Amino acid sequence: MLIVGIAGGTGSGKTTVVRKIIERLPAGEVAVLPQDAYYRDNSHLPLEQRQEINFDHPSSIEFSLLVKHLKMLKAGKTIQRPVYSYLSCTRARETVTISPKHVILVEGILILTNEALREQMDIKVYVDADADDRLGRVIKRDIRERGRSVDKVLERYDKTVKPMYLQFIEPTKRYADIIVPQGGSNEVAIDILTTIIEKNLKTHL
Repeated sequence: MLIVGIAGGTGSGKTTVVRKIIERLPAGEVAVLPQDAYYRDNSHLPLEQRQEINFDHPSSIEFSLLVKHLKMLKAGKTIQRPVYSYLSCTRARETVTISPKHVILVEGILILTNEALREQMDIKVYVDADADDRLGRVIKRDIRERGRSVDKVLERYDKTVKPMYLQFIEPTKRYADIIVPQGGSNEVAIDILTTIIEKNLKTHL
């Protein structure tokens, strides 16, 4: 099993990179563990407080569960991955069954901030993108998927997204084995990354 971590700022193109890697690898050999599924359950808080949670701070993630699940997959065990709702800011009752695969992609903005999680990764990737490009993608996504207004998105960007990126996310670039500039549009970098994964995969089989 090969575990690949794919980090980068919000809106950097991580999801696109993940999708393109999956498209280039043999069908059925890849499983994805998104960091977003491991946000802590906040159902004990009133909705107003839940909507003010700083999702860009490492404390918002239950890293211990994510590390535990990776270790279980490495041991050949199936896991029940959580499902998180951004609309209610809580975990759903249902889970997603993930079985061990040859390649596990762990994707999220904060995954390289946690040492125990980094130690589980064979390859660490940082997807880089211009701040203006990232903001544009965040605005579109949060309006479409999370029901936020433009004003709310910009307020959140200034209040938490940008400062947390500078404090926690950008510094993790130093842990990366591979940096993908220009996000998901960098086909050359994605091809190189896929080739490296395929080469490493052969040595792990």
